[in-house]
Amino acid sequence: MLPRMKLDDTPLDQVPAAKSGARDYERIARAIDYLRRNVTGQPDLVAAARHVHLSEHHFQRLFTRWAGVSPKRFVQFLTLEHAKARLATTRGVLDLAGAVGLSGPGRLHDLFVTLEAMSPGEYKEGGAGLVIRYGVHESPFGASLVAITARGICGLHFVDNPSDGNERLRRDWPDAELCRDPAATAPVAERIFRPLSSPPGRPLALLVKGTNFQVKVWRALLELPVGALASYGDVAARIEAPGSARAVGTAIGANPIAWLIPCHRVIRESGALGGYRWGSERKAAMLGWEAARAELRPA
Repeated sequence: MLPRMKLDDTPLDQVPAAKSGARDYERIARAIDYLRRNVTGQPDLVAAARHVHLSEHHFQRLFTRWAGVSPKRFVQFLTLEHAKARLATTRGVLDLAGAVGLSGPGRLHDLFVTLEAMSPGEYKEGGAGLVIRYGVHESPFGASLVAITARGICGLHFVDNPSDGNERLRRDWPDAELCRDPAATAPVAERIFRPLSSPPGRPLALLVKGTNFQVKVWRALLELPVGALASYGDVAARIEAPGSARAVGTAIGANPIAWLIPCHRVIRESGALGGYRWGSERKAAMLGWEAARAELRPA
């Protein structure tokens, strides 16, 4: 067994792998927030660039390189009308998949991700006997803390400060052996945020610790394909628990593995994005980023 170790609290600006990506994402997030808040006034490129203290040319190039589309097109993906259309489309796809006996439209995602839930006994033990290695890495959405075990990824959190993720690991796995090992987690982080066009390769295994209800919700989220949206009520219906939308929301909020278990694809019935434990700007960034790639993907 590895000796119990104190989690590292290195300031984010001292984590080389996350530094440049976090700086770029910070600008993108501020731009997205500005564009969303002022969408009714149709802010132009000049105003958006000025808001993040960049030249028009630099901002357009930075944003398009990150998003794959122009700032104007990106904002269109985040309007209520577009969200409602995607909700309706997703419901149709989910209904069709169920009618023909398929596991779900996210089958390609299933081939990339497999999920294993801890047994009730393991759940109660709080990770006793488990070795967890973790590291902070760059991602398209800022710095991310990736935690892995011999059985799979057990944590993925977006962090503005590494101690945020550290505290969550302490709470989720109070009796586990914790080891800062970015060299071990770097290849995993690279695969997590691989280009959507790259071959899936060997599936990434996820290890989750949750109640039966939470695990049902998380499995349902894995059925949502890239670019799709669902409401809390849709997810409740998917797990055959109509009327449990509020409980579904609580389970989504407890999701320990961001991005791979795509809780960001669940929004309000009205089309409004709703909350996100890692920030509403990050949720908007993820949804717009995925919508752009779904649009650009060859038919």
